[in-house]
Amino acid sequence: MPELPEVETVCRGLASRLEGRRLTRLELRRPNMRFPFPVGLAALVEGRAVTAIKRRAKYILMMLDDGGVLIAHLGMSGRMTIGPAAGLIPEPHDHVVFETEDGTAVRFNDARRFGFLDYCRAEDLAGHKLFADIGPEPLGNEFSGPVLAAKLAGKMTPIKAALLDQKIVAGLGNIYVSESLYWAGLAPTRMAGTVQGETADLLVAAIRQVLLNAIAAGGSSLRDYVQATGELGYFQHQWAVYGKEGEPCPDCTCKTGIERIIQSNRSTFYCAQRQH
Repeated sequence: MPELPEVETVCRGLASRLEGRRLTRLELRRPNMRFPFPVGLAALVEGRAVTAIKRRAKYILMMLDDGGVLIAHLGMSGRMTIGPAAGLIPEPHDHVVFETEDGTAVRFNDARRFGFLDYCRAEDLAGHKLFADIGPEPLGNEFSGPVLAAKLAGKMTPIKAALLDQKIVAGLGNIYVSESLYWAGLAPTRMAGTVQGETADLLVAAIRQVLLNAIAAGGSSLRDYVQATGELGYFQHQWAVYGKEGEPCPDCTCKTGIERIIQSNRSTFYCAQRQH
């Protein structure tokens, strides 16, 4: 599933071509993806100018000039790519096609159909079911060591699981939690409630740096993910531990190298000597 850096990269690509443009056509090429499309969605969107493209957690928010917000989630295999509308022949899994006044087309392609579109008014966004209980943005000013420590206080769950809880912090997934814990020197099995004080500060700093590095590299391309331009992301070449079971630890001289364990049915990669 695309995580925060991948979604942020897509948002930036969409913003460069859609902000300030008017949407002249919205083609829904099937009645649903993961969920049915909102009733009358095309009529709500067509003719509206895009004032901003924003990201909240792993969601793309297309802000419209009448106060409407189109919400998109890429699901497991979704991608949004930009190209000319003239002569466009949709591919089999192009379920949604946007067209703008300057002849740009955005295709929402999703072979597995776990992605979706939703719509709400801007004033209702904070209370929307997708966002009402979501945690702070890890790259935002509201996320800090003390904030994270307060959310983790008393939690008797592994820190890996806690960071994947979107109520604790928004947008983190399996790849970037593993990478952040490595650079913070924290074992993924450590009890979340023990991450307090300077340890929480170190973890927040590691999360921020890992995410910023990933965004700068265009995200991590696994399976279907591409940027809005159609290019692949390259952060997978900078991974310290994820997917590297048995390989040497890049930041210590341990003899065992990177290990893999299963937590909540997901693979976790870490260095037992460096992380504690």
